[in-house]
Amino acid sequence: MSWQKQNDSLYQKFEFDNFTQALGFIQQVGDIAESMNHHPVIHNEYTTVELTLTTHDAGKTVTDKDHAMAQKIDNLAVFNEEVPLQNKRDYHAEVKMYADGGSRGNPGPSASGYVIMTLDDEILVEKGEYLGITTNNQAEYQAVRFGLEEAKHMNAQSVYIYLDSLLVVNQMIGKFKVKNRDLWPIHQAIKDLLPSFKKVTFTHIPRELNKLADAEVNKVLDAKANKH
Repeated sequence: MSWQKQNDSLYQKFEFDNFTQALGFIQQVGDIAESMNHHPVIHNEYTTVELTLTTHDAGKTVTDKDHAMAQKIDNLAVFNEEVPLQNKRDYHAEVKMYADGGSRGNPGPSASGYVIMTLDDEILVEKGEYLGITTNNQAEYQAVRFGLEEAKHMNAQSVYIYLDSLLVVNQMIGKFKVKNRDLWPIHQAIKDLLPSFKKVTFTHIPRELNKLADAEVNKVLDAKANKH
């Protein structure tokens, strides 16, 4: 998307299929604004949302902060591409996601798996991704990223994530610091996805309750091993 520079500000107009989509977009822009402590001017008229970005502390000029926010808002463009919500038979505002990762060797051949379900346990998506040679922690983190990207594409608003990795859960909720520098990029990538949703929670569960996601991981790794 192309933001226009107007009078020392960045301006963009967004069009939606219905008022509900427009309001949902405004809510997500608000979440981004709160996370960045940087608040745009928002004008809404039915299915049209107009945004103006400028940095007041810098004398009402365009700064890197405005460009960074514009990029985050552009990442919400999925709203423009979605089928109207009232016509989406498979749309679910709230979903739960089971995510898991595994490395045979640690480091070794690795894969991530996730299963997205309705709150009534109807499976919507189940996928596994081969990662190549990496670590178990990387695979666990990648599973969360892949699952959140899928949930965003589905236009889910709230995602309840369940993992058997206590490390990932505690780092994502801020209880533990991410000391391993190799995990910094994927940890940040997940944090950047969070403003795309109204709510995301991380809950630790025993491994025996994460069998569906674990099965996706092993399915991918077994298939890869059988090719060699």
